[in-house]
Amino acid sequence: MSSKIKKRFIAGASCPSCNQMDKLQLFLQNNVEKVECVACGYQKSQTKNEVTNATRESENVIGVFKP
Repeated sequence: MSSKIKKRFIAGASCPSCNQMDKLQLFLQNNVEKVECVACGYQKSQTKNEVTNATRESENVIGVFKP
């Protein structure tokens, strides 16, 4: 039994390869976030470590306000 991967389109995004708008879809495969263009086949992967490293170093959370 194979599980179907849920893919969703990224509204307003342009493909960095073919520059077509609204052709990129985002999905999670083996805990890796992937983006794929349905027009030209362009693909890019981003692991959780890359996501963590991409955060701004100057951001600090002091506390969370709960009203």
